[in-house]
Amino acid sequence: MGKPKPASATAAPRGHKRRPKRTRPSGKGGGPEPREEKRKRRELDGVGLAEEAPPPGSSLGKILSTESGAIGLEQSDEDDMEDEHTVPGDDETNDMINNKDDAFDEMEASCRIITNEEVNALLKQKCKFKWEVPAEDIPKSKWVGTGEKMEGAYVDLIGGVKGKLRDHWQNTLSDQLNSRLNFFSLCSSYRDIMHCNKKPFYLKGGSTVDSSTMDSYLMHALNHINRTREIVVKNDAKLRSDPSKDILDDNSFLDQGFTRPKVLFLLPLKSIARRVVKRLIQLSPLSQKDIIAKFEGKFGESDDEVEEPVQSNKPADFDLLFAGDTDDEFLFGIKYTKKSMNLFSNFYSSDIIVASPLALIKKINGVDDNGKEPAKERDFDFLSSIESWSHLYAVFEQLNQLPSKEHGTNVMRIRPWYLDQHARYYRQTILLSSYLTPEMNALFNGLCLNYEGKVKLVTEFKGVLSKIQFEAPQVYERFDASSITEVDDARFDHFCKKVYPKIQVSDEDNIATRYITCKTLIRGAHHLIIYSLPGRKEFYPELVNMLSESENRKCTVFFSRLDLLKLERIVGTFAAQRLVSSDKSIFVFR
Repeated sequence: MGKPKPASATAAPRGHKRRPKRTRPSGKGGGPEPREEKRKRRELDGVGLAEEAPPPGSSLGKILSTESGAIGLEQSDEDDMEDEHTVPGDDETNDMINNKDDAFDEMEASCRIITNEEVNALLKQKCKFKWEVPAEDIPKSKWVGTGEKMEGAYVDLIGGVKGKLRDHWQNTLSDQLNSRLNFFSLCSSYRDIMHCNKKPFYLKGGSTVDSSTMDSYLMHALNHINRTREIVVKNDAKLRSDPSKDILDDNSFLDQGFTRPKVLFLLPLKSIARRVVKRLIQLSPLSQKDIIAKFEGKFGESDDEVEEPVQSNKPADFDLLFAGDTDDEFLFGIKYTKKSMNLFSNFYSSDIIVASPLALIKKINGVDDNGKEPAKERDFDFLSSIESWSHLYAVFEQLNQLPSKEHGTNVMRIRPWYLDQHARYYRQTILLSSYLTPEMNALFNGLCLNYEGKVKLVTEFKGVLSKIQFEAPQVYERFDASSITEVDDARFDHFCKKVYPKIQVSDEDNIATRYITCKTLIRGAHHLIIYSLPGRKEFYPELVNMLSESENRKCTVFFSRLDLLKLERIVGTFAAQRLVSSDKSIFVFR
């Protein structure tokens, strides 16, 4: 997320400096830029934007979601302009900052313009976490980070949230509010965050923990949208009261990005998206009358909250996860106005985009519902001003790019870091997962470049070997792989040259080989070969325990040093370190 204002100018996060008034050389004298040249420069900075606003009746900015699982509802012009022509009432005025100049003073305190030298340093630096603090609510875990060290949770963070929002959360969450504040405070630091030990809601006891984390990042998103909207509405009111005001010399009017969307929630399944949006509705102080019913009417009936799903021959957690709607193609917008929360709004008037990876990639690639690429040009400019998102995928490359068209934004009010093409260094990225992979590590280290820094959860695992229900030798064989791009070929080569010949000459008739894509094993097998360790630790004891009906049971596991993250979760952190660092290549657990 781009940084909105903290509670007051004096409450700015530590380490921030007030932003100096920004000037650019005039080309000859090197002094402050003349007003007319500044106006031309800002127009030229919007490279790729149309020179004129779209004509009346133009479809520009009226791009609707037509992907499966979401129905685009085009809103009227009156609805889009609601905020612009609404004078704040007494109650809303009380929620705003008292001093008319405080809004920009706070933005100056919380955001500074980074230099090209700093950008180059961000691109070149290797991610080195220099400090650590305990993760108070997560057992055997700590947060490690870059940038200025965080000194634990904020003392009165909720006090920095505006009146209506704060009061609503206190009433809605009640005694549960305090349990949300640790992660909420971390999100409010506006650093990149990777939390990859989140207990899934479908595991025993996971619902409470997952709900707390979800509430925290939803509260952060709502607070961010509320604060940035407040600045825009306040500046609009100033300009209406003084239409002749020249905003070029007043940086307080630099309050927008290229487009309106600020937050992207990237979620894997429709059932999970339904949980997130329904909770977002509940945490919003706006009128909620019939809105959940309307949402389910458009998005589909809720069938994902059954306490006891239909039993199958699958593990219980599988039944719980896939009990609901498993559709993985949905894409829609959410818009907030003074009085309402509008679902399925068109993208360019939305504050939040909710999407699955599949639907978003299809939108970016210009693929229609039938899998065909239409002749019309691709349109994903609505991603240009995304300032936060709460999951993982390859849309990184399209975030914060210069838009190809103008979408009704006043170029004179665009924040300078967008014009400098530095927006991605101001974007906050929050990655949430139940376990960590090398690919996620590489993405977080290489493509999350927030100038504020980043924090990552590190956990000491005890492993799951104690869940094996019988004694059986588990032989771990290490093979060599030089890089993550070569590990699959190295694993296959090891199996073909070192393992398969032994199987061919063996007198064992019942050998089950577990590949990464296998889901059930052959009954009666007494030798289990795990070709590649599962990412989820719960799968490992389930697999080995399938040998319970056999005699002379044995399990063989292939791994490389690049499988350290999987090994930690299965054999424990200390044992995993020994497996990857020892000169030996064969290890036995019983």
